[in-house]
Amino acid sequence: MDIGIDLGTANVLIAMGNKGVVLDEPSVVAFNKKTNEVIAVGNDAYRMIGRTPDHITVVRPLSDGVISDHKMTEEMITAFIEKVTGKQLFMPNIVMCIPSSVTDVESRAVVEAAKIAGARQVYLIEEPVAAILGAGVDISAPDGNMVVDIGGGTTDAAIISLNGVVAKLSMKIAGEKLDKSIVKYVSARYRLLIGEKTAENAKIAAANVYSPDGSRKIVVKGRHLVRGLPEQIELTDYDIYEAIIDQVREIINGTKTVFEKTPPELVGDIYKNGIYLTGGGALLFGLDRLMAAEIGVKCCIADDPLSCVARGTRLAFKRLDKLLDGFEHVSMYK
Repeated sequence: MDIGIDLGTANVLIAMGNKGVVLDEPSVVAFNKKTNEVIAVGNDAYRMIGRTPDHITVVRPLSDGVISDHKMTEEMITAFIEKVTGKQLFMPNIVMCIPSSVTDVESRAVVEAAKIAGARQVYLIEEPVAAILGAGVDISAPDGNMVVDIGGGTTDAAIISLNGVVAKLSMKIAGEKLDKSIVKYVSARYRLLIGEKTAENAKIAAANVYSPDGSRKIVVKGRHLVRGLPEQIELTDYDIYEAIIDQVREIINGTKTVFEKTPPELVGDIYKNGIYLTGGGALLFGLDRLMAAEIGVKCCIADDPLSCVARGTRLAFKRLDKLLDGFEHVSMYK
């Protein structure tokens, strides 16, 4: 019953034993302020976003990769663990991932949330280590490998060799920031107010950050800011490009800075091995080609990049005797 949890800002994924990923739901909680009860989590709560009366609030308990609402996070983790394990006498060991720049206080909050949810033992692993494990890369060899994990709240870039993180950078620019940029752009350019769910759908359907040509399109609906009435417009990949390209370039520039802290021998390895892209942001159309052109190193999108971190937490159980229990950052396997 040991499980691995990718506690993401946008989605929570749970991997279990030999079953692989058994849960993939949004990190969202719906709370009834009148009865002081959680009424929905995950997919059920996500469908309520922007559609609730005043007495029901829908919250994302994680922000920029860390816990911002402890109570709601505990409720969410408990609900998800019960969903995959059922009511059982023996509680599981849990490996949870954390952003590479997380503080001791923030990592303690993750451990406490898992303990309250019923975990027997809690182990922490840094996101880029879990991501590259989940991508199927052997990190035990004296060979440099680089991973860029673009999630919902943070982007983690790291170079890993001999089971250890050699250089790393965590950026608070990721999927949610891109969605907000699209909302801002549509508001300024078309005087149309759209929701972040609509912006996310537009990003998935119409983004092309390498060579926009107007061929990818999507119709979005919202409220006109001047007339105050419902309206719909068509967005093309040119619009999405203009909205998010500055943030995408910040991610690429941040990735470049990691090389400055890396020994030249490992830089040579990465030139040979390439950069692995994981997380939902890896699916941004054209990102792999843009990064390869800007950095000069081939970029490859991992198989099923959305679940790489969750798969990596499950694989970490094979090394549990090497992992540290409690509040430590497990960036290195001894």
